[in-house]
Amino acid sequence: MSIERMTQLGNIHISQEAIAMLAGGVVTECYGVVGMASQKVLKDGFAELLKKENFTKGVVVRKDENGFEIDLYIVLMYGIRISEVVASIQQKVKYMLEKSLEQSFTKVNIYVQGLKVNE
Repeated sequence: MSIERMTQLGNIHISQEAIAMLAGGVVTECYGVVGMASQKVLKDGFAELLKKENFTKGVVVRKDENGFEIDLYIVLMYGIRISEVVASIQQKVKYMLEKSLEQSFTKVNIYVQGLKVNE
């Protein structure tokens, strides 16, 4: 799913990979986040942590009638208040995507794939 816009100077196409890199960068800067995770949990119940170049495996963008929806798969630090961290991530990602892409994002869905103890 890409974002397409027409301007008086020409067409603009923003790929899902670019949206994933932007959203993944915002998520990884948030307090309590260990990293982005793959959508598929490995057979032993562990989530694969993604590097910057693979954020697209942890981000899904969909278009609905009111705007766009984004699903983010993440791994959080053990011992934090999950609800507060997730709410903060949702607000930051929505703000940054709407500011950067000038598109409406109606939902930012967060899927916590795992918790990791930082040593």
